[in-house]
Amino acid sequence: MNTLKVLRSEADYRAALARFEGLLKAAKGTRGYDERDVLAVLIERYEDEHYPIDPPDPMEAIKFRMEQAGLSRKDIEPYLGGKSKVSEVFGGKRELTLSAIRALHRHLRIPAEVLIRKPQEPLPSSLADLDFTRFPVKEMERQGAFHGFDGGRIVDRAEEAIRWLIDRSGGFDAFPAVGFRKTEGMRMNARLDRYALCGWCLQALAAGNENRPTAAYTPEAFTKDFMRALVSLSVLDDGPRNAQRFLAKAGISLVAVPHLKHTYLDGAVFLPNDRHPIIGLSLRYDRLDNFWFVLLHETAHLGLGHLSKKRPWIVDDLDVPQETSVEEANADRFARESLLPDSFNLHRNKSLSAAEILRYATEKAVSPAIVAGRIQYERKDFRTFAKLIGRGEVRKHFFSETAR
Repeated sequence: MNTLKVLRSEADYRAALARFEGLLKAAKGTRGYDERDVLAVLIERYEDEHYPIDPPDPMEAIKFRMEQAGLSRKDIEPYLGGKSKVSEVFGGKRELTLSAIRALHRHLRIPAEVLIRKPQEPLPSSLADLDFTRFPVKEMERQGAFHGFDGGRIVDRAEEAIRWLIDRSGGFDAFPAVGFRKTEGMRMNARLDRYALCGWCLQALAAGNENRPTAAYTPEAFTKDFMRALVSLSVLDDGPRNAQRFLAKAGISLVAVPHLKHTYLDGAVFLPNDRHPIIGLSLRYDRLDNFWFVLLHETAHLGLGHLSKKRPWIVDDLDVPQETSVEEANADRFARESLLPDSFNLHRNKSLSAAEILRYATEKAVSPAIVAGRIQYERKDFRTFAKLIGRGEVRKHFFSETAR
């Protein structure tokens, strides 16, 4: 028998597993057979300590047992105390009583230790009709939204996966109910899928929550010098990542989350309860000019005080006309004036050349992409100077090859 010892590390654990598998065919009564039994105990002990498996939620256990036995809610009314109590228990409005736990344990053979567990946090009343199966969990999974969630087939465990993401985002208090509350005045496409939009926002909140800036956020940081310094980073080859680091020093998280189908989203800004702002960008248009305008637009919502406890998030589809609200028009104006001076009029020059754009950008210490993008917008001509707008120069700073 090889020397056996307590498993104290992953290396010990993997070695023990390999040795155990090598002894699976050992005959009873041999030293290998005895060694395998000892290894099984050591492996189980290590897994209990390092990979504990939580018992199932009480309601999920009841539903599973009912499905196994082909029972309906009517069949378990005697155990819970009647039809009304069954509805309240299944709706998360009533906890199991001691007599109900005893009856379920006795008649359905559900372990008592499972039934006495605290059930999952019930949905807030405002989200009582939330249908977890409508979240685009497969698309979200491909984008890495559930990295770390050990859930098997994601479509079969959509509710668990979304609840897991909600926990990472800060819980239901921080839940971005953009899809399930009135959102007058926001720039949102009428065709959007609100479950997809909410799924995207959850990812942005989770990323911002898990990458908190060490610096404290103060609204007073938004001065002209602050905005000028932010825009000046656009001249750098890695300007987008430098902008992320610059904002972190001001207590603001900048995160990029791949665009989800049917959200029609450019960016969003969140101000959770702890007043740690999060700016999320979808980068659906992989262009430098678009990146800097969307970033400045979302930053404007913070700088202009558009967020509050009553309105802790704003989402934007900047293809929707700005006439949706005064706040949106002001944020657009703030972004334009921060990126280029009021006197900007190069778009009126009919014989304008690329060299002139580059020269102007150098004088104003901004990226040529910002200048070229403004000219395209003002002229409504998106072909001329297309080589200057920085197409394909943003996502590579934030996303892996598979996520682009």
